[in-house]
Formats: sequence, structure tokens, C-alpha cells
Amino acid sequence: MPTPIKMPALSPTMEEGTLAKWLVKEGDHVSSGDIMAEIETDKATMEFEAVDEGTIVSIAVAEGTEGVKVGTVIATLAGEDEDASEATPDEQPAPAKAEPENAPVPEKPAAAAPAKKASPTPAGDRIVASPLAKRIAEQKGVDLSGISGTGPNGRIVKADVEGANAGGAAAAPGAHAAPVEAAAPVAEAKVPDFGIPYEAEKLNNVRKTIARRLTEAKQTIPHIYLTVDVQLDALLKLRSELNAALEPQGIKLSVNDLLIKGLAKALMQVPSCNVSFAGDELRKFTRTDISVAVAAPSGLITPIIVDAGNKSISSISTEMKELAGKARDGKLQPHEYQGGTASLSNLGMFGIKQFDAVINPPQAMILAVGAGEKRPAVVDGALGVATVMSATGSFDHRAIDGADGAQLMQAFQQIVENPLGLVA
Repeated sequence: MPTPIKMPALSPTMEEGTLAKWLVKEGDHVSSGDIMAEIETDKATMEFEAVDEGTIVSIAVAEGTEGVKVGTVIATLAGEDEDASEATPDEQPAPAKAEPENAPVPEKPAAAAPAKKASPTPAGDRIVASPLAKRIAEQKGVDLSGISGTGPNGRIVKADVEGANAGGAAAAPGAHAAPVEAAAPVAEAKVPDFGIPYEAEKLNNVRKTIARRLTEAKQTIPHIYLTVDVQLDALLKLRSELNAALEPQGIKLSVNDLLIKGLAKALMQVPSCNVSFAGDELRKFTRTDISVAVAAPSGLITPIIVDAGNKSISSISTEMKELAGKARDGKLQPHEYQGGTASLSNLGMFGIKQFDAVINPPQAMILAVGAGEKRPAVVDGALGVATVMSATGSFDHRAIDGADGAQLMQAFQQIVENPLGLVA
């Protein structure tokens, strides 16, 4: 019997998406792992791969369609010797129940429409998994034998692996830090135009999510802001020396690469700031995963340098360039932008002297850094001129006290002004 292809949940928080582009047409033959479509989620545009081999006998949802609910049948695939006329529409998922106004924010993402669970693969049997699922499992160290597949005929697909812990166990609710969705959608206020000529541009899913999350962050998180001035001359000198040494390897460090490492080191020194407020508990993280703000064509996104405190600056630089490129192309995978224990936002390249960044929930702090500029400063006990940068930390006051935030900012300042510790 032909297999219905359903709108996948490409991230833990995805409830609907835009079918941006079909890469196949009716009558095309596809194999497992072939890319069939591009789907725009609330975070990025992602590729959707085939998990079975067969022929596309019908396409139910046209490309460009917005608001396609997870679980909706978008196409039908017929295997060899299968009669396409036998295909019957699958039951569509019931619409999600509207949350009451001012409902409390759940600790875990709202679940997508449930898929039919298959039994775990019996011991000794061949593990049936898509190529992409196998690749992600290898990267995450996940044992596929312990995962129940939700794809056709029990096949393990990407979403199954992304929801599993290392070793193959399914993730327990709340086990991973995931973006917190807004308690209620942003009100669509009717804004008068006062007769002024304008062009209306429809918001994409990413921009809608940014609007919703930032509104939630400012409404529900009590922000406290702490600013320090940091002398950069020693850091700039070290960067120049390191780039000269790394030139044969084709690596060129940016100031931002060193600041990522500096923030991670500061969080290791002041672990009371490497936390997250989660309702009735405070989560104290034992790893420093730094989310770095990147401006992409579809909107701001924050790819993550995992365990930045224990990585070399050259590794951070190489990884950051790769992630930034994928972010601009809309090709980031969920595990590359979801999570993080703190964020860094740098607008210095635009000449911005100082700014206050909005916290990226469920994180509890973000560091905003401005441009380095020549300013009067005390250098070696005398008044002189130094390259100075203003850095402002935004802290969730529910999780981080002002004194702890001040210690973090002081630690960051000392690390940057005495940067040899970054390469120790």
C-alpha cells in the first residue's frame, strides 16, 4: 500500500512550517536519503529527505504553502509493485488546543502531533534508519538499537535521533535546554498607516519567532544590566602574533573568536552565572556552550560553540566560520542552534559603542560587546591612550544576583586584559 509522506517535525518546538520548495515532482523516483523538499521552520530553512524508496505518485501540498501543520500528508510515495489507487488519506492531526491568555510557560516544548510509534528494533535484527539519521547518531554518539523509529515501517528518522540521549535512550522531558515558547501569540494589532505610502512585506517564520521570543523575554525576564570598559591592546597584540603563527594553516583569528573563549573562561570561573531559571529549579550547567548571534538574511540566529571553554581558539575560529556560513545559507541543523548556556552579541564591526542585548531564553545571560576605540585611559599608572571596548552583560535577575553578575563581568575584563590565559 502506498506510503503517505507527512510534514515532519524538524525541531522540538515546530508545530507548523512553510513548504518552501519541492525538489521532486509527481512521477519522480526517489531513494532513501534523497532530498525531496525544503521546509522553512521557525528557525531556519531545512532539507527534508526521503526515508523510503519509491515513486512520488501525488503531491498534496503545493510549494510556498504556509502554516502546514506537523503530521499533515504532503505527498504519497508508492513502492515497487504498489498500486497508487490504494492510497487513502491519513487522518489529519487535530488542531492544537489554544492556550488561555497569560497561561504559564511550559517547561518543555509543546509536542508535535504524535506519530505512530514502532516497537524498538529487536536485538540482532538489522537496524532500519535513514542515512541522515545514521550520520547524526554517529556525531552524537547515539546507539540506534535503543531507539524506536517513527518513520514508515518503523524506520528511524532524524527526529528520533535528535530526541535521544547519547547511548540511545529517549530524552526525558526537560532533559535538554530548549527554546521556551511564548505563553501567548503576539497580538496582531491593527496599525494605522495615516495615508503614508508603504510596501507590505509578509513576515517569514523566523522573523515571527524572533518577534514572539523577544517579546516574551522582555515581558517575563527581569533584566539587570552591568557594563565594564575593557582595554584591548594586549588582546590585539596576542591576536596578531597568533595569526602570524597560524597563517601556514590558513587560519585567521577574529577578535570575536577570542571573546567567545574569554566569555567561556569567565563562566568557568564564575559558575553561578552559567545557569538557567526553570520554574521551580535552577539548572547549573557543567559545560560552557556559547551561542553567538549571527545576522542571516531571514533574521537573527545563534549557532552554538559547544564546550567553548575547553576548545582551542583555532578550533573555535574554524567552527565559527563554518556555522556562520551555514546560518547565512539557512542550512543550520537544530542541534547547531538549539541550547547554549550563554550568548555573545558583537556589534563592534558597525561602530556601535555600547548596547544592551535581550536575553535569549531559556538562557540567563547574554554579553553585548561594542567597538574597540581609542580612549583616554590609565596605562601603567599614567594617563595615556588605549584601545577600549565597552561590554554589557544582561542577566536574568531571577537566576543571577547582581553581585554574581558583577563577578562575571570583572572576570571577563581581567581575562581579556591579560589574554595569555586564553591559550593556556
